[in-house]
This record gives sequence, structure tokens and C-alpha cells, in this order.
Amino acid sequence: MKQASTQPAGLGWLRGLLAAVAMVALSGCASVYLVDNQVQSFARWSDRPGASAPAAVPQAPQIYRFERLPSQTQGPGVTGQDELENLTALALAKVGWTRAEGMAAAPWTVQVNAATLRLPRAPWEDPYDGWRGFGPGFGIPGRDYIVTGTGQVIWAPVFMRMESPYYKRQVSIVVRHAASGQVVYETRAAHDGRWNSSNGLWSAMLDAALRGFPTPPDGLRQVDIEVPR
Repeated sequence: MKQASTQPAGLGWLRGLLAAVAMVALSGCASVYLVDNQVQSFARWSDRPGASAPAAVPQAPQIYRFERLPSQTQGPGVTGQDELENLTALALAKVGWTRAEGMAAAPWTVQVNAATLRLPRAPWEDPYDGWRGFGPGFGIPGRDYIVTGTGQVIWAPVFMRMESPYYKRQVSIVVRHAASGQVVYETRAAHDGRWNSSNGLWSAMLDAALRGFPTPPDGLRQVDIEVPR
């Protein structure tokens, strides 16, 4: 004879519902990740020859061309610079600026630069696995024991851990008046985190750097952008 279930009626259905809700919540969290940027921008449109405020601020649409430093025109970094400029062109298109075709003249030039510093671990993480205990005493890095305040040696195994790299990244965009070479706009965005390098990550940083363009607020500000995984 089949044994009767002791589970209260409806409890199984409730558990299933809660599990489904949890899965939806987790999938929603996993669908995007946050790129938090520290952004600072400087606008000097009136510094170009013949400009006068407030008409100095250019209104979209505008045409520009990219310019490069000598270090960006040769060596293995050229391919990366090409990709960075393509991503920058997409970001500038969102604010109404279009890249000039071929060798066509343009009233503005844009220079973009990106840098990455790879750290073996986050700045706040312990550089070694020490003993985690209580009371007086000190651990010796790389050893499997600690020495207490009374000189007693206590065995405390040190377990190896897998370190996760931590990255400090920055992008900067400089806009110049083509005819005079005068810098009229400068902006940069910095982001720290564990996310691997991807076009989505760099695009988010470029979008953050151009937030408020061409008349950004003063001072350092945080710009958060969600990126699909």
C-alpha cells in the first residue's frame, strides 16, 4: 500500500513557486552588470579663436576626425586603437557627432586614449593567506604556524587560495578645434573592478565619459551604466 504523504497540502506548490521566483531573480541579476565610473569633464568651447559665449558651444550635428599620438600609429597597439576609435565613434554618434569620411575636412579633431592596470588582487585584499584567529599573536606569511604572545607555537595550516585579478581602467577623450589646435573639451572616466575587458565594458566607459556633453557639470561625479552580459 502506498504511504500517504505527510507534507501539508499546498506546501509543495509554494516551494515550487518560491524556487521559480528565486530563479527569475537570479537570472535578472545575471543578465546585466554595473560599470560604475568616476567621471570628470572640462569644457572650454569659448577658448577657440573667434568664439564667443554662449554661441561658442557647438550644437549637434557636428563632424570630426580622429587624430593620434605617434605612439598610437605604430606597433602592436594599432589594432587596439582602431577598435577603440570605432567604439568612440559609436559613443559620439549618440550625442550627434559624426566621423568624417575618408580625408574630408572637419572642424573638430578627437583624440582618445585608454589604459589598463592589472593587479593580482583587489587593493583591500590580503596579499597572503595568514592565520585567522583571535587573541594575542602574529602570523608569519607563508608559514604554517603562529607564535602566541607567550612564545608558544601553534600549528595553523595555511590554505592556498585562487587569486582573482583586479583591474584599474581609464579612458580619456580630448576634442580640439581643428584650425587652431586649441583644446576645447576634455573628459575622462575611470572604473575599477574584476570585469574582463570587453567592447561592452569600454563602450560603457566611453558613454559615461560623454555624459553631459557638450556642457557637463563641474567636478568629479559618478556615472553608473548597466551592461548586458
